[in-house]
Amino acid sequence: MASLSSTKQVGKGMENGSEPTPLEKHVMFFDTNHDGIIYPWETYRGFRRIGSGFLLSVGITIFVHVLLSSKTRPGKWPSPLFPIVINNIKLGKHGSDTGAYDSEGKFVPSKFEEIFNKHARIDPNALTCAEVNELLRDDREPKNYLGWIGAISEWKVLYLLAKDDKGMLPKDKVRGVYDGSLFEQMAKDHASKHK
Repeated sequence: MASLSSTKQVGKGMENGSEPTPLEKHVMFFDTNHDGIIYPWETYRGFRRIGSGFLLSVGITIFVHVLLSSKTRPGKWPSPLFPIVINNIKLGKHGSDTGAYDSEGKFVPSKFEEIFNKHARIDPNALTCAEVNELLRDDREPKNYLGWIGAISEWKVLYLLAKDDKGMLPKDKVRGVYDGSLFEQMAKDHASKHK
């Protein structure tokens, strides 16, 4: 279930006031001013809030905005600010992924469960680093190099930031990424550690 704060982040940049899709909720944490547009400085601050280091936060911010800005702003001239438009985030969906989001950005529970049914061998409710690597290999579409890079980046960063002290990536945290609640929880956990 998405956190209450993430579902309220529907700003004036979001179309028609309808309930955001799970894919939109997935990125809304980074829209700090709630205008429906995510700028690089918001992404950077978001990653720092969840406990990511400086270099990783800078690298992910550049990578994400360079890849997604033009896709989520179809028909517009490139912007030097590299904004990401949340209500068009489905246009940034890449191949070689798990299929847990459909083409409209809706969550597909059967595809999510398939991740763990196929790859979680040591613990049915968590993935090891080797199992994440296997998942990435299995999901590769031939010659879809950009999709491979996107999938590897997403899963490796998720594993790095959300694994437990035993090196396992828990199923509830992966589910939290897909429903938009994980980043809020990670930010709260990180803030409480520094009080």
